[in-house]
Formats: sequence, C-alpha cells, structure tokens
Amino acid sequence: MIVGIPKEIMSGEARVAATPETVKKFIQDGMTVLVEAGAGVKSFYYDEQYKEAGAEMVSDAEHLYQRAGLILKVKEPLFNDNVGKHEVEMMHKGQYLVTFIHPASPVNHKMVKQLAEQGVIGLTLDSIPRISRAQNMDALTSMSTCAGYKGIIMAADDLSVFMPQMFTAVGMLKPANVLVIGTGVAGLQALATAKRLGAVTYAMDIRPAANEQAKSLGAKIIETGVPEELAVGKGGYAQKLPDGWLAKEREVLAGVLKDMDIVFCSALIPGKVAPILITEEMVESMKNGAVIVDISIDQGGNCAVTPAGKKEMFHNVMVQGIKNIPGLIPTSSTWMFSQNVYNLVKYLSKDGQVVLDLNDEIVRSILVTHNGEIVHEGAREAMGL
Repeated sequence: MIVGIPKEIMSGEARVAATPETVKKFIQDGMTVLVEAGAGVKSFYYDEQYKEAGAEMVSDAEHLYQRAGLILKVKEPLFNDNVGKHEVEMMHKGQYLVTFIHPASPVNHKMVKQLAEQGVIGLTLDSIPRISRAQNMDALTSMSTCAGYKGIIMAADDLSVFMPQMFTAVGMLKPANVLVIGTGVAGLQALATAKRLGAVTYAMDIRPAANEQAKSLGAKIIETGVPEELAVGKGGYAQKLPDGWLAKEREVLAGVLKDMDIVFCSALIPGKVAPILITEEMVESMKNGAVIVDISIDQGGNCAVTPAGKKEMFHNVMVQGIKNIPGLIPTSSTWMFSQNVYNLVKYLSKDGQVVLDLNDEIVRSILVTHNGEIVHEGAREAMGL
C-alpha cells in the first residue's frame, strides 16, 4: 500500500500526520510512503529527515493524492488554494482517509457527502472508542493533553501576577488560584500543569469520578450538588443538564469566581453545544487582571463572552478563545498524533494492506463513509438521514 502524507493547508496549522520515525515504521511494515515537500517544516521535521527515513518526497499535492491508497491528515479535507481544487476532488474511489473528519459538525456535512460520492473510505479519529485496546490510537486524548498543558502556559503568560508563592525582600506574594471547569483529559492536564507552576488548584465537574481524579492531583473540589444520575451519560461523559440544575451550577460558580486568578474552561457534552457556565456578569465580578482560557470554544465555549479564535479583554479580565491549541506546540503534538495514527493503521492492516473488519468495535466507531454511503451514526443523525 502507498501511504500519502500531504502538507496541511488549514491556515495556521503547523502539525503533520507523520514524523520521520513513523515513516520508517510504515516502510518496515512493507508500505511505500509519499510525503509532500515541506509538510513537516512548521513542526520542525524536515524533508531531508523524511528522505533519510525512506520516504519519497513529492512536490505536487495532486500527484500525491492520485498515487496514494491511504491518505493520513491532521485536519479534515479543505479547499486547496494552491491547486485550485478541494482535497476531496483529488481523492479517488477505494482510497482510505484517516484524519479528524468531525462528520457530525454541520460545517462538514457537504464535505462528508462528497467523500461518499467519491467512493472514499473515510475513517475519523474523533470517534476512536475509549476502550483499553484503543488507547494508543486515541489522537483526541493526545491532543487534549496538549491543549491542557499549553492552555495553562498561555494563561500564565497573560496573567498579571506570579503563579507560585514568592518570598521577596519586600514581602511575600501569594500563589495564584486556578480553577479548572471540566476535568476530562484536558482539564486534568491543566490541573497538573498549574500545580507544577506553583498555583493553588481548584476543580469543578458534575461527574463524581472526574472529581476523584482531580482530587488525586491535589485540587480542591468545588461541589455542584448535581445528582450523579443527571450528570453522567454514556461512556462516563457529562450529560446536558436540565435548566434548573444548570442555573444552580452557575450559582456555585458565581460564588467562587471572584477569588480566582485563572479559570480554565473545558466542560463539554459529546455531540452538543458546550454549556454556558460563566455569564458576562460573572466575568465582571472577577479580579482585575484575571484570565479565562476557554478551550471549549469549538463547541461554542463555556463563557458567554469568549471571542472565537482570539483573545480580548472584558471588564479587565483577559478572555482567550484561541483555537487549535495543540498546533501551538507542533513538535510534541505532531509526535503524539503521528504515533496514534501509526498504531491505528497498524491495527487495521494485514500484510501491508488496510483490511476493515466491519464487526470490530473500533472500525464501526470510526467508519464515516463506505461503499459510497455515509455510515457514521452521529453524522447520519446530525444530517437527518
């Protein structure tokens, strides 16, 4: 099988789907690897390194798409301005695509339909099931780890005070208070990073198990009082709360926000718009110079005033809605992502060829388009099919 690694074309995207290390592994597994020239430059992996690993460098994206039987990408297919064609138009029947497709997202519905029409077999990384044998393929978890770490670094950079307690000749300065709302993978990494930087950490999640994990990292738990049966849904993820309980959660938050220096927002509900937990009035009550980092912005954000894709000052509080945070640490995020992708392809392959077992839980979960049809359950539901 020929594996194609195109250069990412989304504005500001610095990651790439393979490193020289994973290229070498693919070749050892009997595959041929094509890498578009310059694909790894922004993540500090260079063409010479890919060549040394055994890759064939290709300068023409369209040529790469034509030859490859398997395309590995970071972001969903987009219109390529350099070629004057959509990436899906360059794909062909029977070709496999592994990337973050986000097929249920309305902005991607047209593209997903095009994949089906082209006969492309689309496999989406955002649907890898959270089961033990799929852990080393779970790129979503890897990228959440990156977002949790980098999000706190970004907050510290904009914070007007020290993070750790400081003893100086003129007196002692207290450590910063950091509240993490939503302690999934990103939230737990945010807590760990804030703790390493010397902050006093607080955590808030409606799920008891998530609170236990946060407590194990030394965080003080802000109790919401939400009953477990209302809070926890399928797979241990948070459920959408009735309006009354959401209002109570906001009340609890309103009482603690005024003491916080950093608030890290990562409360998400799978397949739904993120819950608004922080109102503008609550932002106004916060300390001057405090920072909110809202990594839930892709699903609308947890803060009512979060600016999508940028950061802005509201009521003397810096509110960050930066998107694609993993792309801001491109060497590490690319390394993690490429290992996840290699492990998935290895799992799906037999004798150097992708062979899909449609009875396998992992395959069923990630399969988006197959035999010219959209088969992904979440995408079909979102499209009303």
